[in-house]
Amino acid sequence: MNPADIAFIIICTGLVMLMTPGLALFYGGLVRSRNVLSTTMHSFITMGIVPVLWFVVGYSLAFGPDLGGIIGGFSHVLLRGVDMEGAGAASGIPPLLFMLFQCMFAVLTLALISGSYAERIHFPAMLLFSILWLLFVYCPMAHWVWGGGWMAKMGAVDFAGGAVVHMASAAGGLAAARTLGPRLGLGRKSFAPHNLPLTLLGGGILWFGWFGFNAGSALAANHLAVHAMVTTQMAAAAGVLGWLLVEWKHVGKPTSLGAASGALAGLVAITPAAGFVDIWASLVIGLVGGIVCYVGVLCKNRLGYDDALDVVGIHGVGGTWGALATGIFAVSSVNGVDGLLYGNPGQLWVQFVSVVGTWGFVYVASLIILRVVDTLVGLRVAPDPEIAGLDMNEHNERAYQI
Repeated sequence: MNPADIAFIIICTGLVMLMTPGLALFYGGLVRSRNVLSTTMHSFITMGIVPVLWFVVGYSLAFGPDLGGIIGGFSHVLLRGVDMEGAGAASGIPPLLFMLFQCMFAVLTLALISGSYAERIHFPAMLLFSILWLLFVYCPMAHWVWGGGWMAKMGAVDFAGGAVVHMASAAGGLAAARTLGPRLGLGRKSFAPHNLPLTLLGGGILWFGWFGFNAGSALAANHLAVHAMVTTQMAAAAGVLGWLLVEWKHVGKPTSLGAASGALAGLVAITPAAGFVDIWASLVIGLVGGIVCYVGVLCKNRLGYDDALDVVGIHGVGGTWGALATGIFAVSSVNGVDGLLYGNPGQLWVQFVSVVGTWGFVYVASLIILRVVDTLVGLRVAPDPEIAGLDMNEHNERAYQI
């Protein structure tokens, strides 16, 4: 065991954990004031649900011994054999620390989905959906990519979660948005964010936490972690510029929400590529990420689904672009993988297959889970509580006292 690596991943685990409260603030500022607590609760409750499930069986399903390339076994149920010295140590860190680091990724992914169904889902339905989705969608995806499953065997690479976290949360969110239907009054009433400073604060916390998310995925305090940290920063900065350029051209003025969204788009886009591409490529990936995610957000109106907080437009489009960009810009001098620009067009094809596989599996599986949840507890709140706001009707609280 390497003490420096252990200390580094402990810090990175804390940074990734902080991203979920940051996301709660980011999402909370974007909704109307009568739904801010219910929206932040959707993120916060995942920090209670996911670690317990991860301890019981989730980690074993994701990182247990491979069964047919599809799922991990039950060898690590109740964290059996996951200790300070046992089998499964990643790099120079204890298996127990690797388990907790990966747990924080699962927490954040569940929280990300909540942006798609904000302001209209029944809280018990959200809880049941999250439980089932973690076990039957997230764990298989994590195993496919990081646990020795079929995507890893095929040669697909995903440094920190372009498929497992971002595309998966977007595909699940798209299924939820289509199943629930649009919010009441959409297109006729104002759905403007009620507190943009809150959103900017949340965005800043996300940006800060992303250094643990990406650099920590090196699983050691080494040159690769430094490289991933630099590419993360460059892509986020370029994402801000890319988003604001097209927004300024499109609507005539740059906005603070656009700056925060652009940073998030750049961060999402670089996530799968952070440890595989050169610094100059991270700038291209971030810049294009800001542009394509802006276009992706605009497309939801034409496609007719109410993704309330743009999970699909940012995490889905950004994650897809980042995965494909990895197949284009990856260079073996960084981390042993060459992409299209360096004489290996096959890597781009493998990345494309992983993108299609992720979207197809997660979307269909999420639809099935949503139907089951709707049958058991009902997905959507009644019209009157939705109009009055979910804070009082679901949690008996108000964010702001009048």
